[in-house]
Amino acid sequence: MRAGTHETRAGSGSGSGSSQGAGDMRLYLFEHCSICFRVRMAAALKRLHLQETVVLEDDSDTMTRLVGKRVVPILVKDDGQPMLESMDMVGYIDGLGDPVLTGPQRSEIAACADTIVVKTVPLTWPRYALLGLPEFGTVAALDHYVVRKRKQLGDLVELRAKTREQIDALIPELEKLDRLIESPLAVNGKLSLDDIRILPLLRSAAVVKGLRFPQKVREYFEAMMERIGYQPLPAV
Repeated sequence: MRAGTHETRAGSGSGSGSSQGAGDMRLYLFEHCSICFRVRMAAALKRLHLQETVVLEDDSDTMTRLVGKRVVPILVKDDGQPMLESMDMVGYIDGLGDPVLTGPQRSEIAACADTIVVKTVPLTWPRYALLGLPEFGTVAALDHYVVRKRKQLGDLVELRAKTREQIDALIPELEKLDRLIESPLAVNGKLSLDDIRILPLLRSAAVVKGLRFPQKVREYFEAMMERIGYQPLPAV
């Protein structure tokens, strides 16, 4: 294990049945990162075992060494070649063996996801630093995150003080999603890329203590997280 990284194992809790090996495929990620979770989710749905490395927030050297810039996720394939862009990684993983993300996509779901991202940022970014996640495993790493996000959003403590107002802005978007969900096990009734868009955003939003998902959103979130074998992040 490199200094400044935390090793985990992905894809092993994704359901019953045989699993497929992914060899030495390795995903570099932050635990709190929703687009990183897209890739982890795809691997779990395929029952593929990914090696995972959680990179410290301030460990730009690891990312730059791999792809020439600071970015996550990074997927290093069996042949040693790194991939960028989370949806490209999802497509690559789903193409190993029989695809599972074969259902239809809806523009309404994509639009809903885009809006939820905007509404959740001021709720989730100030909270990630409180969760004790491995990417914040040193004082320097945690400070690096807080300073970066303060420059982007402003004072994180002040943002957390506006939680009720921010939740009130998010709820109408979750209610729109609630009306669009067709099944607890697939947002469109059959697994598709729309599930990859939506579930990671709900995982992020669920860190907000006091936020109540509408019924169908809650049922979908709980069923899908159980299906892929992941526990929600802590709520604060």
